[in-house]
Amino acid sequence: MNPWRGDFPILKRTVNGKPLIYFDNANTAQKPQAVIDAVDHFYCQHNANVARAVHLLSEEATAMYERARERIAAWIGAAAPREIVMTSGTTMAINLVAQSYLRPRLRENDEVLITAMEHHANIVPWQLLCAATGARLVVAPIFDDGTLDVQALVSLISPHTKLVGVTHVSNVLGTINPIAEIASATKARGVPLLVDGSQALPHFKVDVRALGCDFYCFTGHKLFAPTGTGVLWARYETLDAMSPWIGGGEMIDAVSFERTIYAPPPRRFEAGTPNIAGFIGLAAAIDYLAAQDCYALHTHEQALLQRLLEGLKGLGGVRLIGSAKDRVPVVSFTLEDAHATDVAMLLDLEGVAVRSGQHCAHPLMQRFGVNATLRASMAFYNTIDEVDQLLAALALVRAKLA
Repeated sequence: MNPWRGDFPILKRTVNGKPLIYFDNANTAQKPQAVIDAVDHFYCQHNANVARAVHLLSEEATAMYERARERIAAWIGAAAPREIVMTSGTTMAINLVAQSYLRPRLRENDEVLITAMEHHANIVPWQLLCAATGARLVVAPIFDDGTLDVQALVSLISPHTKLVGVTHVSNVLGTINPIAEIASATKARGVPLLVDGSQALPHFKVDVRALGCDFYCFTGHKLFAPTGTGVLWARYETLDAMSPWIGGGEMIDAVSFERTIYAPPPRRFEAGTPNIAGFIGLAAAIDYLAAQDCYALHTHEQALLQRLLEGLKGLGGVRLIGSAKDRVPVVSFTLEDAHATDVAMLLDLEGVAVRSGQHCAHPLMQRFGVNATLRASMAFYNTIDEVDQLLAALALVRAKLA
């Protein structure tokens, strides 16, 4: 009996007359009732804008919003809540670093170093910046098993390197990168390290200060929280040396037509009305996770992963993309003589939700010579029986396509 499954109401529904089997968690995770209740409670009892009014509802909303910041800071090991910038997601967080931190420091012939397994969110912002400044984007290779060539990455750090950007966990391969080792190398060379943690935090705890990176970003909706939420962490002195990227209300201390005095971090980077309810939901998601047995979650997810890998190998005609030993339960694969999208649509008829396509990682698809893959990404609320049903559905689909 899965002890977490009952906490997620959407898992009770059916799809095409079949019980829902949701294996698209790397895309977005489902929300526990505690998160849904927290958002509902805010809108029913406390809805008002934050940091703008002195009436009771606004004071309550502001207090709840700032408590969420405190909860996030504690959860990831930040030194203080003021190191937490609330964003709409990892994409916005990385763009913020690109525009507010790196752009003033980047010159022609400088370099930004990333890896071949990055999500577009950790590629495109740097490409835009390089195009605008004359800098170059340098890419560290990966091995055929989907692991990062760390030695090659370190060797590519040069006096021209102004930032290294690395995903903590690949959204396609499930590979966990050795961030502490990479951070040690970048620190020794005086180069800042940005880590995309979107796929890491749903599967294990992270202590940003222990990792040794300079920027850490993650997205709330993959962490069982509402969409439109995300976090950029950096040390306060780093944030304080950065200029704002987006201007507007609430990110200022004073405005005249002659000049503007910006608020201190993190407010400096939070122009406009934030997703108040969403961040209250994110805090509730963190509270939910904190109440669980981390070892039990990890053990169960690894059991799901091994069951799926063994089953796929036994199907025949399956190509697994990546085989790293240190990984989360995210599995990408292809079926011989079948397009991934066709297979995904047929699986949906069986009530099974998987992702098909290039997963916002076009260069990685090119690296492995595939146009698209199927991706089954699992969470702790999935079951061994669901994995077996996915395997049975894949066998049925193969028979239909034969």
